[in-house]
Amino acid sequence: MRIAFFDTHRFDRTAFEEANAAFGHELTWFEPRLTPQTVGLAAGFPGVCSFVNDRLDGPCLQALAQGGTRLVALRSAGFNHVDLAEAARLGMTVVRVPEYSPEAVAEHTAALVLALNRKVHRAYARVREWNFSLDGLVGFDLHGKTVALVGLGRIGRATARIFHGFGCRLLAVDPQLKEEDARRLHLEPVALPEALARADILSLHLPLTPGTRHLIDAAALARMKPGAMLINTGRGALIDSQALLAALKSGHLGAAGLDVYEEEEGVFFQDLSGQVLQDDVLARLLTFPNVLITAHQGFLTREALGAIARTTLESIRRFERGEPLEATEVRAEQVLPR
Repeated sequence: MRIAFFDTHRFDRTAFEEANAAFGHELTWFEPRLTPQTVGLAAGFPGVCSFVNDRLDGPCLQALAQGGTRLVALRSAGFNHVDLAEAARLGMTVVRVPEYSPEAVAEHTAALVLALNRKVHRAYARVREWNFSLDGLVGFDLHGKTVALVGLGRIGRATARIFHGFGCRLLAVDPQLKEEDARRLHLEPVALPEALARADILSLHLPLTPGTRHLIDAAALARMKPGAMLINTGRGALIDSQALLAALKSGHLGAAGLDVYEEEEGVFFQDLSGQVLQDDVLARLLTFPNVLITAHQGFLTREALGAIARTTLESIRRFERGEPLEATEVRAEQVLPR
């Protein structure tokens, strides 16, 4: 099947070209993001493959359909950037990668916590200037600290196993969590207000839905324990960035580790080193010594990239053959499985 890939990078191409040896699809690579302005590049392709910061809104999907596209393959778990209702109206099929490597994102979560706590990013910058002072680099033992995980899907559970290994007390915020799973993972189920009040570290592992957008707002941040750490490897808009900035400026929030940002579209995955950053909130966040931001790289391991490529290409093959797509297809009426 002929597939147009958008928002592509070297790591995408390498993983997909290696995996495609077993499938034989015809892959065409485009660097621009898929938006209403670039959708003309997809004309004549029966399928497109998009990434998290593409914009598949109504006009984009309508143009895709007019150009002959019948399949939208998302090489991501999230699909909040797609107008699923419009896709259904147009008779287009949308598939995603529901699971690739939960451990990849969970381990990146732990990396952010460790780096922020032990000031690794600051120490690295110091010693490169031959400054070997330890002043200002005091951290804390993770052992015995309380970590609250908001969302106990596959990634949240992998994260729970890691922090249990550090000897942390674990709180779980997830109404779908079964009692048996909570016991097995050493989790104490609590409501979000209690988690905010008790957590030394609060880590977000939720999809972005209308109900979770700005879940961590000014009121939630005010309920957090003074000096606590906030980690987000889920979706950027789970946190109100303006409220986060205010909580950091006041000193109430001790640290923040972000692998996602609510206005990351057009910024993350790009080299902007020769330009002036236009996002004032992001620019301000980057000035804080107790903030560590990575550019949505939690998924970026060889194992995860390989799994994403194989799952996506298998979905394309099944679509081409008219075979069932229950495991990967997403529809407007679905509730996101976790």
